[in-house]
Amino acid sequence: MMYCFDSSAVVKRYAPETGSAWVKRIVASASEDTIYLGQVGIVEIAAALSRKVRTHELSHADYEAALWLFLTDVRNEAYVIAPLSDRIVELAVDLTGRYPLRGYDAVHLATAMTLNTALLEADLSPLVFVAADVQLCEAAQGEGLSTENPNAYA
Repeated sequence: MMYCFDSSAVVKRYAPETGSAWVKRIVASASEDTIYLGQVGIVEIAAALSRKVRTHELSHADYEAALWLFLTDVRNEAYVIAPLSDRIVELAVDLTGRYPLRGYDAVHLATAMTLNTALLEADLSPLVFVAADVQLCEAAQGEGLSTENPNAYA
């Protein structure tokens, strides 16, 4: 399968949350599956992990270990990083007019839509957009994408 993960889903691999086991299962099968991540997700995941220290959900040591593991996974290509492009930004702006999305959520959705179009044009299977955000999943479904919300897997 081809997946495009929003940062809200990826962070579950590195910090315990509802849906973490499901995300870890998908990532563990990465030899069979491809997991895309929008480039902006790298910063968002680092920020989400740092926020977990401030809210006392992670110790500083656990944060450092999680961030190190995430950045190592990025360097080791555990994710296919989709670079930000002018086309993605334009599409994200358009999406904010159609759906009540935060800025980077629109960028993640635009990234998934762009990747999905490329896959379909290459006669490959469509991707599944993964986000732990009901509104974002609903917007993705409105744009014709298949979705998964890891929060549905306790």
